[in-house]
Amino acid sequence: MHKPFQVLTLVCAMAAGLIGSASAVAEPVYKVGATATGIPFTFLDIKSGKIQGMMVDAAEAVGKAGGFDTEIQQTTFAALIPSLTTNKIDLISAAMLKTPEREKVVQYSDPIFSYGEGLIVKADDQKDYKSMDDLAGEVVGAQVGTVFLDALNKHGGFKEVRSYDSIPDLMRDLKLGRIKAAFGDRPIIAYQLAQGKNPDVKLSSTYVPVVMGDVCLVMRQGDAEKLAQVNKGIAAIKADGSLQRIIEKWQLN
Repeated sequence: MHKPFQVLTLVCAMAAGLIGSASAVAEPVYKVGATATGIPFTFLDIKSGKIQGMMVDAAEAVGKAGGFDTEIQQTTFAALIPSLTTNKIDLISAAMLKTPEREKVVQYSDPIFSYGEGLIVKADDQKDYKSMDDLAGEVVGAQVGTVFLDALNKHGGFKEVRSYDSIPDLMRDLKLGRIKAAFGDRPIIAYQLAQGKNPDVKLSSTYVPVVMGDVCLVMRQGDAEKLAQVNKGIAAIKADGSLQRIIEKWQLN
């Protein structure tokens, strides 16, 4: 008369064992910092209220192939590295170019995408800009925290270098004539201008970028295990064509 109880006990024990085994092999969940203003790399989708974009898709695909789950968290660009180094997030997936200065603080994965800076001027500006030297004595701007702002300050020769929280902010001041030109991530600017929402400004077709760099996933220094996981995932999505399909989806090819 105790058999049903014994069977039930055995089933519960087996179930508990299976749950314990599943927990033991559960994939880690990494908090991924991404910005709301870097379309098409990362941006806040108003309808869903979620961060989306090429680097979000890439991070999720890398996680799936590398053996970890991702939890996307909205972070301002300037706060990305501080959030990473203080353990608020585990990875950065944004339009953050790899630089020697940043490598002193954080660790980069293998490249996911590469690009350089674009020069934005007013739509009626007919000058053929080739380099930063062509803007000597002018007021120019770039987004705070970017390598382009650093490059402008290092280059010198400008009347003033202004910093902005976002590309829309610097486009606004450019349209209003407060700055002569602005520098920023060329793919982001090109994508935004292609939407037709900023007819008063344009990308210079003659400017030659000098700050070329790789976009990678970024993590804390010394985390060899996470780096191996991430690079494994990147290699996999490059090999099976997933990364190329993501790039094409966001019109970056």
